[in-house]
Amino acid sequence: MDVSKTTVKLSINGKTVQAEIEPRMLLVEFIRHVAELTGTHIGCDTSYCGACTVMIDGRAVKSCTHLAIQAQGKSIQTVESLADPDGTLSALQKCFSENHALQCGFCTPGFLIASTALLAENPDLDEFDVRKGLAGNTCRCTGYTPIVDAVLAASELRKS
Repeated sequence: MDVSKTTVKLSINGKTVQAEIEPRMLLVEFIRHVAELTGTHIGCDTSYCGACTVMIDGRAVKSCTHLAIQAQGKSIQTVESLADPDGTLSALQKCFSENHALQCGFCTPGFLIASTALLAENPDLDEFDVRKGLAGNTCRCTGYTPIVDAVLAASELRKS
């Protein structure tokens, strides 16, 4: 079966990436294999874990549930965009580090992006808001409390 290819031009972290792809290519595959940004992880292949979370036009989205062609004309932000170009961590990334909100690190990019979107939506969060807002992301190592603490710490920083 010959699948025709289509040209896709995406804006990822402010840079244009264009390629000929099969129309059925998932956005997570485009990000990892075409754009060569490997911070976005493929975790469960069912959209359960959230390791593939990216932002599309400012909203957290599981990139394993979107076709790359669906993102054409939209702004995509991956975990690689959070730190400054010189490697200086964002306030949220620092809070994750300071609160020991990562262990193996596999789920961390998805949590960071989901948290970034959550903080942009509501900078004045409480524990319930954080737990509800991150319910679509799974971590098998931390027990979630350090992740919640990190997001709450970042929320406090935004207030000051």
